[in-house]
Amino acid sequence: MPQTHVGYVLSEYPKVSHSFIRREINALESAGVHVERFAIRGWNEELPDPADQVEVSRTSYVLASGFLSLLGALLGALSRSPLRAWRTFWLATQMGWRGDRPIFVHWIYVLEAALISKWVQERSVSHLHAHFGSNPAEVAMLAAELSGITYSFTAHGTVETDGAITIKLPEKIRRAAFVVAVSEYGRAQMMRWIPFDHWKKIHVVHCGIGADFLEHEHTNVPDVNQFVSVGRLSGEKGHLILIEALARLVAKDQACRLVIAGDGPLRAAIVKRCRELDVERYVTITGWLSGEEIRSWLIRSRALILPSFAEGLPVVIMESLALGRPVVATWVAGVPELVRDGQTGWLVPAGDVESLANAMSACLNSTPEQLATMSGAGKIAVRKAHDANKEAQKLAALFRLQAPLC
Repeated sequence: MPQTHVGYVLSEYPKVSHSFIRREINALESAGVHVERFAIRGWNEELPDPADQVEVSRTSYVLASGFLSLLGALLGALSRSPLRAWRTFWLATQMGWRGDRPIFVHWIYVLEAALISKWVQERSVSHLHAHFGSNPAEVAMLAAELSGITYSFTAHGTVETDGAITIKLPEKIRRAAFVVAVSEYGRAQMMRWIPFDHWKKIHVVHCGIGADFLEHEHTNVPDVNQFVSVGRLSGEKGHLILIEALARLVAKDQACRLVIAGDGPLRAAIVKRCRELDVERYVTITGWLSGEEIRSWLIRSRALILPSFAEGLPVVIMESLALGRPVVATWVAGVPELVRDGQTGWLVPAGDVESLANAMSACLNSTPEQLATMSGAGKIAVRKAHDANKEAQKLAALFRLQAPLC
């Protein structure tokens, strides 16, 4: 059967916190799209999930090839089409002018793009797609320019909207065949930066989850006083606010367990704050976990809690709701498109300790019947909008408009 042949350009792949990309690729391949994985780095990362470990062998790594391979690819591009190569170099220079990184970094992107362009020609790839509108989208854009093919990218949220000007997001959208937003909010934020006649380029394709969550055996919300928070331990995730809220519950004799699943630069600060507020005994920080381990913690908890200051639309929310567990989250970005206050969980203003503590208390005081109603509503919402196979069909249709069958 003929297939559409696309290449995915990724900064780091596979990655613990980006399992949604693996799911998307697998769902695309089930839909008849052949996907080449091109990653800048990631071949030597420690990966707890066996599914990610398998992906390493399926991925071509740019930096693992060595400088001579990069230089050779660039010289090859120059010999094949000097005009196209110099045009690509000039484009990279423009992207670096008053950009987020020095111009010489963008010249390095040309080297990376040259090797990907070489792989594109060797493997008959006819369209490139990147995840994140920062450097992966630029490398894909440069590789497409060198190769003479089309490219697109998926924008996820804060990476693009916080630095739209310095990462030259409008220019990347202008040159792209199409752009994917993972939420209606994300689409609206990109529309801010581009002329009206480019709005039609932006399509909403949700991140999706697979049968391991959607078809998981239903279990009632357990009668436990335990929350789980899943994500990178970094400033925008709001973990320090969460610790403050937990301390308020403890002070009101409403103690509960808090499992923080993840790791990152803020871990030491979180541990320190737990010690200062004397809530260490209520908190467990697990480090990075496999998908199966995260699923287990979600099932054993009363609710997922995400106190983020900024987000796109976190996949773990979809996973939690698919398993029948309500969500306590902040009213930011695309989160309210899935978490409906009082229906599938609780929404609070970002940074508001008191509101977060009150929502946690409301969850702890909810009856089994109330939790069961939320559980059912959450499962319906996820099935409707976040089935990985259905979303992959939308993306595959966009690819087929660009990439001829081979």
